[in-house]
Amino acid sequence: MLGLLGRFAEFPAILEPFRNAASSDEICDCIQKLLEVKALLRRDAKANKTRLQESDIPKLWVLTPTASPALLSSFNVNQKSGWLPGVYFLGDALRTAIVAIHQLPQTPDTLWLRILGRGSVQSQAIVELSKLPLNHPYKQVTLELVYNLRQNLRINQNLESDDRELIMRLEPLYQQDRERAKQEGKQEGKQEGQQDLIIRQLNRRLGEIDASLIERVRGLSIEQLSIIGEALLDFSVVADLEVWLNQQAG
Repeated sequence: MLGLLGRFAEFPAILEPFRNAASSDEICDCIQKLLEVKALLRRDAKANKTRLQESDIPKLWVLTPTASPALLSSFNVNQKSGWLPGVYFLGDALRTAIVAIHQLPQTPDTLWLRILGRGSVQSQAIVELSKLPLNHPYKQVTLELVYNLRQNLRINQNLESDDRELIMRLEPLYQQDRERAKQEGKQEGKQEGQQDLIIRQLNRRLGEIDASLIERVRGLSIEQLSIIGEALLDFSVVADLEVWLNQQAG
């Protein structure tokens, strides 16, 4: 998981994301769901004659694109030390927090959540995502989550203009990553083909080589495979292969 979102998932969690600003009634409905889950866990613990641990009760995270001061005040929220701006906690007994996405800082840790925002917050997050290197871990994981969002939005036939714009802006990133995966697949296929060829040549020249040596050959890079393709012409016994592999490892 990503950054702040990963902290939410450290313990049992209920995530309630809203595409539009959550109303007080909607937040209350989310809290009611949490209380129903807690009641069910208590009944199960009682039936099984076990003690319900506090850590087993989920925490509720309400993800809203915006949250007005009036709405936050109505829930008497507070901010906790060690948490980013934009994360507001209700009383401890309620195990609930409201995440005002528009107030989150512009850091990689909040990137995925800010993509769920609206307007300029979402636009800035997409710009940041597009600038990350293709192999950046945040980009890889975020794109996986974005694919799910993209598919969910496509299924919805009554998209708002903001949602349609989000799909269009994500499309180039989607295509870019698909092309990267395609090229990596070709590279892997090429490497596997070279490995198979080298192993066949070694078997013909030295006789059947054991599985441990085959595994070491398969661990060679493309450059090393090219080198061994020439070097094996000088091999006469299996020990020659072992010496060569040891030199590469050294």
